[in-house]
Amino acid sequence: MIARCLAILLCSLLLTSQALAFPLKPVRVVVPYPTGGGIDILARQLANRLSAQWAQAVVVDNRPGSSTIAAAEAVAHASADGHTWLLTTDATMSINPHLFARLPYDPVRDFAPVSLLVLLQQILLAQPALGVNSLADLVRLARARPGTINYASYGIGSQPHLAGELLKNAAGIDLVHVPYKGISLAIPAVAAGEVELTFGGIISSTPFIKAGRVIPLAIGGTRRSALLPAVPTFAESGYPEVQTHAWFGLFVPAGTPRAIIDKIHDDVVAIIDDPEYRERELINKGYDPVGNTPEAFAAYLKTDYEQRGRAVRLSGARSE
Repeated sequence: MIARCLAILLCSLLLTSQALAFPLKPVRVVVPYPTGGGIDILARQLANRLSAQWAQAVVVDNRPGSSTIAAAEAVAHASADGHTWLLTTDATMSINPHLFARLPYDPVRDFAPVSLLVLLQQILLAQPALGVNSLADLVRLARARPGTINYASYGIGSQPHLAGELLKNAAGIDLVHVPYKGISLAIPAVAAGEVELTFGGIISSTPFIKAGRVIPLAIGGTRRSALLPAVPTFAESGYPEVQTHAWFGLFVPAGTPRAIIDKIHDDVVAIIDDPEYRERELINKGYDPVGNTPEAFAAYLKTDYEQRGRAVRLSGARSE
């Protein structure tokens, strides 16, 4: 019994010493998206602050393309020592497993969740010429004109595509999906009158809203955005089942010691919770800061996985 207790104590001391010494070498933050986007900017802000705090390099490694699969595979097979992270979106963990028949990673088996950092609620936007000013207006018009109103997304299985399919199912309407090839193309397409509807992020949508080039009809989430307080939520509009959000979350390879996960979590979330940073870089840019625990993030992922699976099934989308 004494020997067992000593072994447990030594193991505990070893794990504690690992966390206190972490990081022992440069940390690599793999981001499955190009430079300049919102998730890349967040990664670089965290990297800069942590580099100064730890006196150790924290480097952002952008690996865009392949629907985030290549980046996720690289991290899944990295050493479980806490020095390789994956900062990614719901596409990797909640959508791809339903969209692709085979993946070179398992979202549960191959990763340890660290924290859900931010949520990004999307707004349903309409072309002014459509003549609708509310979600109720759109539903009435779509029921009167089934199959004649279209909506843009940035690709099969993207958040706007799935949100559109959820709205079609919840409201009993028939909208036509028009996939574009990039996240930056859908809102300008609505503003130019090429298509009639889309779902966009708060920051990317606001200039078009203020210029009167698109009409905001509803926003996701449980409460209105402080940046667009006049825009009601889907729940307020009678469709709480319409989920339009995306998220940015932090992961490390499965098997990473818990003491190191806790160290990463505590130092990253301290940045997210810093009042000045939180207000200036997150809230004022349309993000809902979260910064939850690994356990809370794991529970959230389970629910999100199920919800996205339902949306993919409704859409009928599949990729090889």
